[in-house]
Amino acid sequence: MGKYYHTKESVEEYIRSARGHDGRQVIAKLREHLPEDSLVLEIGSGPGTDWKLLQKHYRVVGSDQSREFLKHLRTSIPEGEFLALDAASLDTGRLFHGIYSNKVLHHLEDQTLAYSVKRQYEILHPGGIVCHTFWYGQDSEIYNDLFINYHNEESICKLFGNYFDPLRIKFYKESETGDSFLYIGKKKEEPAP
Repeated sequence: MGKYYHTKESVEEYIRSARGHDGRQVIAKLREHLPEDSLVLEIGSGPGTDWKLLQKHYRVVGSDQSREFLKHLRTSIPEGEFLALDAASLDTGRLFHGIYSNKVLHHLEDQTLAYSVKRQYEILHPGGIVCHTFWYGQDSEIYNDLFINYHNEESICKLFGNYFDPLRIKFYKESETGDSFLYIGKKKEEPAP
Protein backbone atom coordinates (compact mmCIF):
# COMPACT_ATOMS: atom_id res chain seq x y z
CA MET A 1 0.00 0.00 0.00
CA GLY A 2 3.00 2.30 0.17
CA LYS A 3 3.63 4.85 2.90
CA TYR A 4 0.48 6.93 2.46
CA TYR A 5 -1.59 6.86 5.67
CA HIS A 6 1.52 5.71 7.52
CA THR A 7 3.30 9.04 7.89
CA LYS A 8 2.18 11.98 9.99
CA GLU A 9 2.38 14.25 6.94
CA SER A 10 0.15 12.06 4.75
CA VAL A 11 -2.42 11.70 7.54
CA GLU A 12 -2.52 15.47 8.03
CA GLU A 13 -2.83 15.94 4.25
CA TYR A 14 -5.70 13.44 4.09
CA ILE A 15 -7.52 15.10 6.99
CA ARG A 16 -7.29 18.48 5.21
CA SER A 17 -8.46 17.05 1.88
CA ALA A 18 -11.37 15.15 3.46
CA ARG A 19 -12.88 18.17 5.21
CA GLY A 20 -16.48 18.56 4.16
CA HIS A 21 -16.88 14.87 3.27
CA ASP A 22 -18.76 12.50 5.54
CA GLY A 23 -21.07 9.53 5.45
CA ARG A 24 -24.15 11.30 6.78
CA GLN A 25 -26.38 10.09 3.90
CA VAL A 26 -24.90 6.58 4.03
CA ILE A 27 -25.47 6.34 7.79
CA ALA A 28 -29.09 7.45 7.27
CA LYS A 29 -29.55 4.41 4.98
CA LEU A 30 -27.82 2.13 7.51
CA ARG A 31 -30.26 3.32 10.18
CA GLU A 32 -33.14 1.96 8.09
CA HIS A 33 -31.73 -1.56 8.56
CA LEU A 34 -29.81 -1.58 11.85
CA PRO A 35 -31.52 -0.73 15.18
CA GLU A 36 -30.28 2.10 17.37
CA ASP A 37 -27.72 1.20 20.06
CA SER A 38 -26.40 -1.77 18.06
CA LEU A 39 -22.68 -2.51 18.38
CA VAL A 40 -20.95 -1.41 15.15
CA LEU A 41 -17.40 -1.93 13.95
CA GLU A 42 -16.13 0.83 11.68
CA ILE A 43 -13.38 -0.40 9.37
CA GLY A 44 -10.89 2.36 8.55
CA SER A 45 -11.97 5.17 10.85
CA GLY A 46 -9.34 7.54 9.42
CA PRO A 47 -9.87 11.06 10.81
CA GLY A 48 -12.93 9.95 12.84
CA THR A 49 -15.54 11.97 10.95
CA ASP A 50 -17.94 9.07 10.37
CA TRP A 51 -17.16 7.57 13.79
CA LYS A 52 -18.56 10.74 15.38
CA LEU A 53 -21.72 10.49 13.26
CA LEU A 54 -22.18 6.77 13.94
CA GLN A 55 -21.79 7.17 17.71
CA LYS A 56 -24.87 9.40 17.82
CA HIS A 57 -26.94 6.28 17.09
CA TYR A 58 -24.75 3.25 17.85
CA ARG A 59 -22.13 1.90 20.18
CA VAL A 60 -19.14 2.18 17.85
CA VAL A 61 -15.74 0.54 17.89
CA GLY A 62 -13.46 2.26 15.42
CA SER A 63 -10.44 0.71 13.75
CA ASP A 64 -7.58 1.49 11.46
CA GLN A 65 -4.43 -0.19 10.21
CA SER A 66 -2.44 3.06 10.22
CA ARG A 67 -0.63 3.78 13.49
CA GLU A 68 -0.66 7.48 12.58
CA PHE A 69 -4.44 7.50 12.19
CA LEU A 70 -4.82 5.57 15.44
CA LYS A 71 -2.67 8.18 17.23
CA HIS A 72 -4.83 10.94 15.76
CA LEU A 73 -8.07 9.15 16.71
CA ARG A 74 -7.02 8.36 20.27
CA THR A 75 -5.88 11.95 20.80
CA SER A 76 -8.83 13.72 19.18
CA ILE A 77 -11.53 11.32 20.48
CA PRO A 78 -10.17 10.08 23.84
CA GLU A 79 -13.58 8.67 24.84
CA GLY A 80 -13.63 6.40 21.77
CA GLU A 81 -12.48 2.81 21.42
CA PHE A 82 -10.16 2.22 18.46
CA LEU A 83 -8.57 -1.08 17.47
CA ALA A 84 -5.49 -1.67 15.34
CA LEU A 85 -7.14 -3.83 12.67
CA ASP A 86 -6.27 -4.78 9.13
CA ALA A 87 -9.36 -4.50 6.88
CA ALA A 88 -8.74 -7.97 5.46
CA SER A 89 -7.95 -10.15 8.46
CA LEU A 90 -10.13 -8.28 10.99
CA ASP A 91 -8.27 -10.10 13.73
CA THR A 92 -10.69 -9.74 16.61
CA GLY A 93 -12.68 -12.26 18.61
CA ARG A 94 -15.49 -9.79 19.27
CA LEU A 95 -18.92 -10.01 17.65
CA PHE A 96 -20.80 -7.02 16.24
CA HIS A 97 -24.33 -6.28 15.03
CA GLY A 98 -23.07 -4.15 12.15
CA ILE A 99 -19.90 -3.41 10.18
CA TYR A 100 -19.43 -0.09 8.39
CA SER A 101 -16.83 1.37 6.05
CA ASN A 102 -16.83 4.45 3.85
CA LYS A 103 -14.49 4.12 0.86
CA VAL A 104 -12.04 1.81 2.62
CA LEU A 105 -12.45 -1.66 1.14
CA HIS A 106 -11.55 -0.44 -2.36
CA HIS A 107 -7.91 -0.56 -1.21
CA LEU A 108 -8.11 -4.37 -1.24
CA GLU A 109 -7.50 -6.61 -4.23
CA ASP A 110 -10.44 -8.90 -5.07
CA GLN A 111 -9.00 -12.00 -3.39
CA THR A 112 -8.17 -10.05 -0.23
CA LEU A 113 -11.60 -8.41 -0.24
CA ALA A 114 -13.21 -11.86 -0.55
CA TYR A 115 -11.33 -12.92 2.60
CA SER A 116 -12.45 -9.73 4.39
CA VAL A 117 -16.08 -10.48 3.47
CA LYS A 118 -15.71 -13.97 4.96
CA ARG A 119 -14.21 -12.51 8.15
CA GLN A 120 -17.01 -9.95 8.37
CA TYR A 121 -19.52 -12.79 8.20
CA GLU A 122 -17.66 -14.57 11.01
CA ILE A 123 -17.58 -11.59 13.39
CA LEU A 124 -21.23 -10.60 12.97
CA HIS A 125 -24.09 -11.75 15.16
CA PRO A 126 -26.88 -13.65 13.34
CA GLY A 127 -28.81 -11.23 11.14
CA GLY A 128 -25.93 -8.73 11.28
CA ILE A 129 -25.68 -5.91 8.75
CA VAL A 130 -22.78 -4.72 6.59
CA CYS A 131 -22.76 -1.23 5.11
CA HIS A 132 -19.95 -0.26 2.73
CA THR A 133 -19.32 2.34 0.04
CA PHE A 134 -17.14 1.90 -3.03
CA TRP A 135 -15.90 3.90 -5.99
CA TYR A 136 -17.87 2.80 -9.05
CA GLY A 137 -16.04 1.50 -12.10
CA GLN A 138 -13.83 -1.27 -13.42
CA ASP A 139 -10.16 -2.11 -13.19
CA SER A 140 -7.75 -0.67 -10.65
CA GLU A 141 -5.06 1.99 -10.39
CA ILE A 142 -2.40 3.37 -8.09
CA TYR A 143 -3.40 6.84 -6.89
CA ASN A 144 -1.34 8.82 -4.39
CA ASP A 145 0.72 5.69 -3.66
CA LEU A 146 -2.50 3.80 -2.84
CA PHE A 147 -4.09 0.85 -4.62
CA ILE A 148 -7.66 1.67 -5.72
CA ASN A 149 -9.86 -1.22 -6.85
CA TYR A 150 -13.02 -0.03 -8.60
CA HIS A 151 -16.22 -2.07 -8.35
CA ASN A 152 -19.66 -2.34 -9.88
CA GLU A 153 -22.89 -3.90 -8.71
CA GLU A 154 -22.08 -7.25 -10.31
CA SER A 155 -18.59 -7.55 -8.81
CA ILE A 156 -19.75 -6.59 -5.31
CA CYS A 157 -22.76 -8.93 -5.37
CA LYS A 158 -20.41 -11.72 -6.46
CA LEU A 159 -17.92 -10.97 -3.65
CA PHE A 160 -20.59 -10.64 -0.93
CA GLY A 161 -23.17 -13.08 -2.33
CA ASN A 162 -22.08 -16.25 -0.52
CA TYR A 163 -22.38 -14.59 2.88
CA PHE A 164 -24.86 -11.71 2.63
CA ASP A 165 -28.25 -11.00 1.11
CA PRO A 166 -28.32 -7.54 -0.48
CA LEU A 167 -30.75 -5.13 1.17
CA ARG A 168 -29.79 -2.00 -0.74
CA ILE A 169 -27.53 -1.05 -3.61
CA LYS A 170 -27.65 2.65 -4.33
CA PHE A 171 -25.58 4.78 -6.68
CA TYR A 172 -24.75 8.30 -5.58
CA LYS A 173 -22.50 11.27 -6.28
CA GLU A 174 -19.40 12.06 -4.26
CA SER A 175 -17.47 14.04 -6.88
CA GLU A 176 -19.37 13.23 -10.09
CA THR A 177 -22.81 11.77 -10.73
CA GLY A 178 -22.82 8.00 -10.18
CA ASP A 179 -19.15 7.77 -9.16
CA SER A 180 -19.95 5.90 -5.94
CA PHE A 181 -22.27 3.24 -4.65
CA LEU A 182 -23.53 1.89 -1.38
CA TYR A 183 -23.95 -1.78 -0.53
CA ILE A 184 -25.98 -2.86 2.51
CA GLY A 185 -26.32 -6.58 3.15
CA LYS A 186 -27.72 -8.89 5.81
CA LYS A 187 -25.82 -11.90 7.10
CA LYS A 188 -27.21 -15.16 5.73
CA GLU A 189 -28.15 -17.90 8.18
CA GLU A 190 -25.63 -20.19 6.48
CA PRO A 191 -22.95 -19.28 3.93
CA ALA A 192 -23.54 -20.56 0.41
CA PRO A 193 -21.43 -23.58 -0.52
